[in-house]
Amino acid sequence: MSDVWDELRWRGLVAQSTDEAALRHALQAGPLTYYVGFDPTAASLHVGHLVQVLTARRLQQAGHRPLVLVGGATGLVGDPRPSAERTMNDPATVAGWVGRLQAQIAPFLDFEGPAAATMVDNLEWTAPMSAIEFLRDVGKHFSVNRMLDREAVAKRLATTGISFTEFSYVLLQSNDYLQLHRRHGCSLQLGGSDQWGNITAGCELVRRVEGEVVHALATPLLTKADGTKFGKSESGAVWLDAELTSPYAFYQFWLNAEDSQVEGYLKAFSFRDRDEIEELGVQAREQPRARAAQRALAREVTALVHGEDAARAVEDASAALFGGSDLAAIDERTLRGALEELPTATPGSLDVPVAQLFADTGLAPSRSGARRTIGEGGAYVNNSKVTDTEATLGDVVRGTPLLHGRYAVLRRGRKSLAAVALPLQQ
Repeated sequence: MSDVWDELRWRGLVAQSTDEAALRHALQAGPLTYYVGFDPTAASLHVGHLVQVLTARRLQQAGHRPLVLVGGATGLVGDPRPSAERTMNDPATVAGWVGRLQAQIAPFLDFEGPAAATMVDNLEWTAPMSAIEFLRDVGKHFSVNRMLDREAVAKRLATTGISFTEFSYVLLQSNDYLQLHRRHGCSLQLGGSDQWGNITAGCELVRRVEGEVVHALATPLLTKADGTKFGKSESGAVWLDAELTSPYAFYQFWLNAEDSQVEGYLKAFSFRDRDEIEELGVQAREQPRARAAQRALAREVTALVHGEDAARAVEDASAALFGGSDLAAIDERTLRGALEELPTATPGSLDVPVAQLFADTGLAPSRSGARRTIGEGGAYVNNSKVTDTEATLGDVVRGTPLLHGRYAVLRRGRKSLAAVALPLQQ
């Protein structure tokens, strides 16, 4: 327990905290009980949430006791967004998402032993409260002036306005800290730095009601090199659910990390020790084309989220797509996930010329350009070179069968890929 604070500091996981000396002392004296909360506003967590999940795991490994709150109550409201009101989801949907998120988080923590984790749902103590009780027991401790000064509220007031529902979210989250302090002796709340106002409001509520000092720790919101929010891709969030973001796409997200960011990601998302991470950082700076740090990062985080078997499968698939191993050995689910990331042609039959498929998927600017690529020896179907400029897909797959009966991988040169997916046979 004595060095967990220094470890969090080194890994760049401390953006803000309440009294640092007091929190460090509490961590050293431990074990203490801490909580981290997630609102079920979607069917899955995304990689931005993973910072909190893994930080909770680090604290547990240091001997502290985690409470994981998936907010069946706060998920019905949602904290204020910068631009507009949240869409309200019906209670049955939110209840289903609570179960899904709990199942996603559970594998990262240990639910047995002296530092056993506990799952909690704030609907348990929020639902029985009447409006009068909530206003008298919680609302009376909050200054409207201070609530109006909160950044998220101020932005909304200056633009679209804000409903009382979202305005009052801070009261609900603060009450969670109070209830967990009473029920479980919780004395530390962990969250992202965008939640700092809500977290410290909870500390203040505990102080006012119970007369006790509790702690808060905010981790930074990680961004990519271009300053965009971490965890977002061109197509949206990178989800932890394999049905929403395939393990292959998940692996590729980490593999494509910028050289300038990868060492920081290794600190935040991996459990490698300092020497290993610093060595990989040196390699990223001195031999960027080898992408050793990105491969280590992608391998470890994919294994953490999807398991060793999935990580191994996507590594093999990644190698096979670029000619490094046998495409036919890739299982259909992994292959389908990989091909979903590529430009795809969907011909109705095998009679379509390969040159047309190269043009349709953008691997060549035109059919004549594709013929030139074939003539120059730069066109491949399922890693077999195409030599006939007039060959159809049917001609090619006589010698190189379709993958799983309906897929083909097109490759131009060493690195440009596309896919062909024939319709499912009825």
